[in-house]
Amino acid sequence: MSVSNMMVDKRIKSCFRGAILVNPWNVTEVAASIGYALNMPADEREKRHHHNFMHVTTHTSRSGLQPFELNDTIVEAQLRTRQVPPLLPIQVAVDRYLQSSNRLLILGFNATLTEPKDTLGRRGGQIREMELKLHPDLKEPLKKLCDDSKTTIVVLSGSDRSVLDDNFGDYNMWLAAENGMFLRLTMGEWMTTMPENLNMDWVDSVKHVFEYFTERTPRSHFELRETSLVWNYKYADIEFGRLQARDLLQHLWTGPISNASVDVVQGGRSVEVRAVGVTKGAAIDRILGEIVHNKGMKAPIDYVLCIGHFLPKDEDVYTFFEPELPSSEAPPTVPRPMAANPAMTSVPRISTTKSGSRAARLKKQRSLSTLEKRATVHGIGNAWRPTLMRDKMSLHEGSSVLDLKGDNYFSCAVGRKRSSARYLLGSSDDIVTLLKELAEGS
Repeated sequence: MSVSNMMVDKRIKSCFRGAILVNPWNVTEVAASIGYALNMPADEREKRHHHNFMHVTTHTSRSGLQPFELNDTIVEAQLRTRQVPPLLPIQVAVDRYLQSSNRLLILGFNATLTEPKDTLGRRGGQIREMELKLHPDLKEPLKKLCDDSKTTIVVLSGSDRSVLDDNFGDYNMWLAAENGMFLRLTMGEWMTTMPENLNMDWVDSVKHVFEYFTERTPRSHFELRETSLVWNYKYADIEFGRLQARDLLQHLWTGPISNASVDVVQGGRSVEVRAVGVTKGAAIDRILGEIVHNKGMKAPIDYVLCIGHFLPKDEDVYTFFEPELPSSEAPPTVPRPMAANPAMTSVPRISTTKSGSRAARLKKQRSLSTLEKRATVHGIGNAWRPTLMRDKMSLHEGSSVLDLKGDNYFSCAVGRKRSSARYLLGSSDDIVTLLKELAEGS
């Protein structure tokens, strides 16, 4: 059946996620939104209609009479003090890349490699922005970089596996989904890097709270992942969303997670609950070990570029490589950022010359990983199983996997004003410029 109706509704009062929100007193905005609605692609029109139809069929007049109030409590957000890094010197990063022989590129996905937001912003882009797509100008540079035998690319994202498969399935790279808890080479199958003792008993109770606040916060939504739950109010009214987030946090702390081993991660417009220890920095340790095993890597990695729009909790991925750098070789013009909480960093401060200590650390890392287990969550067949010979080989390879000098490591936060990264990049357009120059030199 063809869907031809489109809804343009007022802000705040609208409960329809498929509607285009407007300020009724802004004539220009109303006219632009009506024009957009009239010329909207058919597939997007149908998706918006589906969201609105589901809302009106589940929120009947009877359900509206039920009490829908909870006590509002203001939760004071913890103030994070971070440095303001300088902008990335792109030409220096490119020159160092060309001079190196074994490179590692760690790239985030959302707001890093994704396509630009629609000009209508939050008024018209919710449905499309929820479907993350690779920036069209990055397809050719990424393809060329992936085909370079001296370069290893890892896309490290909080998104689930299907999203990464849809966007990067045709590239020769490593995909790390759900903050690195799932890993695969695009030519292989998914495997898990989750610690064996990960407790997920809290999921159902947290899901109930997220469902409740999704219903009472127009245009909010939540995602149920295998290692975390995320409540997102990016498209809701800003002030109302913040009040709801504070109320939600109060209910979480006094109920479902009061005695649970979880971390609550607050983003700019989101609240995420994940098991303790699930961070990108903790996962990169195991990911790096698996890459070394799979590639039979003998030459040490002498160049690392880590770029992403990561939550503060996940910025430990930036500081992961910092302890490996001799302090005398740090860039003289940029202060070395320190982790907000040293306990969050998965690697102790050891020198690259202490091969025995590094080997012991990697051996312990392998014992905590469940890479050798069978991946059955999505009906996948037999995953790769490491043999005893490969575990022995890891001790030799892992001890020399990194040989970084201070000026060969570039960590970059995208679209942030303060960060633990060494440098900043303004937007995904800056990443397009950077990766194009890297690809041209490959």
